[in-house]
Amino acid sequence: MTKIAFIFPGQGSQVVGMGQEFVENAAESKAFYDRADQALQFELSKLMLEGPAEELTLTYHAQPALLTTGVMVAEKLRAAGIQPHYAAGHSLGEYGALVLAGVMSFDDAVSIVHKRGLYMNEAVPAGQGAMAAILGMELEALNEVTEQVSASGDSVQVANVNCPGQIVISGTKEGVDKASVAAKEAGAKRAIPLVVSGPFHSDLMRPSSEKLQAALAEISLSAPEIPVIGNVMAKELKDVAAIQQELVEQVYSAVQWEASMREMLAQGVDVFIECGPGKVLSGLLKKIDRSVATYCVYDEASLEAVLEASKEWSINA
Repeated sequence: MTKIAFIFPGQGSQVVGMGQEFVENAAESKAFYDRADQALQFELSKLMLEGPAEELTLTYHAQPALLTTGVMVAEKLRAAGIQPHYAAGHSLGEYGALVLAGVMSFDDAVSIVHKRGLYMNEAVPAGQGAMAAILGMELEALNEVTEQVSASGDSVQVANVNCPGQIVISGTKEGVDKASVAAKEAGAKRAIPLVVSGPFHSDLMRPSSEKLQAALAEISLSAPEIPVIGNVMAKELKDVAAIQQELVEQVYSAVQWEASMREMLAQGVDVFIECGPGKVLSGLLKKIDRSVATYCVYDEASLEAVLEASKEWSINA
């Protein structure tokens, strides 16, 4: 039987015009954008559809924007008869997975991720934090590098374990710079600075996690209706207590994306559909397991491609 997972991208996948074809062609799609505007009390949808890109990229705009588009796309797929067996999301994307699984309402999620973005932005002043992608280095060796640099007084740690050969580090600008140099000296192929507004998934984000915990306590959460694989432990989140802990710890802990995808593969998932703009997660999956079927849905043509492909899933089920 074909097992399907919906996966939701994180920050960096946002783009001006995201979801535009769906919003222009279907009232039920536009309704998600309207609800996001209402929940936030400002025109997020205008930023999503018209920009400017600099405003959309701000973490407290990008997070609710990606959530809105991802959930809208997921609901279009479900309305077309494609039902997911599993869900997961990369960092911010985890909230889209939780909305899909019925853990929290869309409106609450939009409000929470906007606050999450504000809290993360407040935690570290602009210019004091940084992130970099380290290519071609094993996790154990990179952990040694970051631990040595942190011990010298410049905080840096592993932030995302994305796929074989791609690990992201995060911390102070000085810490990331020093760790990037040390990683290359230790055998890494490349160290690529990322254009981000803060040192996400590092200890520097702990102040934002405390504020997020208080905000999460104010909304209603339910047990998942389908399995959601979490970022922190790469295991299924089975109850509300586990989900609350996950969302708080996730802010300053490494995203174990490769392990999360391998957990889904071990559970028999053989079709992955990326819901929202971009193809980042699909690209990572190809580096984890080239045999797996991956699809991205971000416009009418990509939706039609999935619907056409799904005819074969029914035959093979």
